[in-house]
Amino acid sequence: MSRKKNRRQVFENVEVIDAGAKGKSIGKAPDGRVIFLSNAVPGDIVDVQTTKKRKAFFEGQAIHFHKYSEKRTEAVCEHFGVCGGCKWQHMDYQHQLYYKQKEVENNLLRIGKVTLPEISPILGSEHRYFYRNKMEFSFSSKRWLTQEEIDSAKDIENKNALGFHIPGMWDKILDIKKCHLQADPSNQIRLEARKFAIDNDIQFFDPKEHSGLLRTLMIRTSSTGEVMVLVQFYKDDHKREALLNHLKDTFPEITSLQFVINEKPNDTIYDQEVICFHGRDHIFEEMEGLKFKINAKSFYQTNSEQAYELYKITRDFAGLTGNELVYDLYTGTGTIAQFVAKKAKKVIGVESVPEAINDAKINAQLNGIDNVDFFTGDMKKVFNADFINTHGNPDIIITDPPRDGMHKDVVQQILNILPQKIVYVSCNSATQARDLELMKDYYKVTKVQAVDMFPQTFHVENVVLLERI
Repeated sequence: MSRKKNRRQVFENVEVIDAGAKGKSIGKAPDGRVIFLSNAVPGDIVDVQTTKKRKAFFEGQAIHFHKYSEKRTEAVCEHFGVCGGCKWQHMDYQHQLYYKQKEVENNLLRIGKVTLPEISPILGSEHRYFYRNKMEFSFSSKRWLTQEEIDSAKDIENKNALGFHIPGMWDKILDIKKCHLQADPSNQIRLEARKFAIDNDIQFFDPKEHSGLLRTLMIRTSSTGEVMVLVQFYKDDHKREALLNHLKDTFPEITSLQFVINEKPNDTIYDQEVICFHGRDHIFEEMEGLKFKINAKSFYQTNSEQAYELYKITRDFAGLTGNELVYDLYTGTGTIAQFVAKKAKKVIGVESVPEAINDAKINAQLNGIDNVDFFTGDMKKVFNADFINTHGNPDIIITDPPRDGMHKDVVQQILNILPQKIVYVSCNSATQARDLELMKDYYKVTKVQAVDMFPQTFHVENVVLLERI
């Protein structure tokens, strides 16, 4: 039997009433079903063309605006609406904060089923653009074309692009003229790399044919003024050195210039050798007198200023007196562990990525911190009874897991040892709430603080303090 075609429908005069998960706005169809919209703002009144129909909801796009919401603002980026980032750039910042806080509260109540204390207002970001310290761009010999370019029927000579993947199109790259997420010299470096490559006939990568030379460009900056640039090549070629020398000579502010030769189908560099072409193989970030050595593979929060605020909140929630044994689960490169160490008796950090733990140990030594120990391994296997018997029962656990939250075995082990306090830092309040629900018979939520790390997007960090009942 053939599958029925998913017929599109048009609903007129739909009022957009809310903002939901993943940056979608919400309206209601005439039959009461929810419509998730990708290009509207709460308060808009629109005609909607559906793109998907499900039993409980529709997905669609606004195709005509009868009224624009007062919550709207003018997007500053010419790529808005096509680029997959900054999906809330057309929403005034105070309203972005409102809907982020609302999502956190709804998840904690609906999924976590916890009794909430009086919640502090979300902590907004002072800088709403140019706040990221790391950006990754992709080269492509077959860039995404606008409908006007397709309809023109003209031969387009230059199809090279250096920018971001179009959402849902793994092989199409949007050629970015100016990105408003990372401060200069980011844009200048990207544009100069693109220009030099075109002028000197250095081939951009074709992801379908697996041909060409240039694959990706990563730019990292730090609050100390240092700059790291990493160019990923598909193969070794004499033109590689020409591009790298040009970047070195054009941008003397580059502290670390590195490259990778990657012949794999995918662009990940974590299993690749990173070669330093010029300068150091690392840059330094600094926070409250602590220095953190960052290499090409290091994880570090991508908004340095707001990371500092996030860590201060985490430390304040822990309420350390200097006598506590603290476990820092999912410690990454040990930034939180080192940040709280001066107010703790001892900090134990656990992380599954060996390179991250190596960075953590180096940074602790660099900072002269001798009351931290770091261990590598799968959290659900390492964090067990033997580990706790060896290192002691923690007074406080700080946990900052990935978006999927904590494994249920990790949650159960926390419940086995029942520390007095848990400070749970999360980039996904839905999975955070799921984990809180598992602990609600033993802990009460006493503090909640959302932090906006990523203005113009729907992402939000949240910190929760749990205290034993």
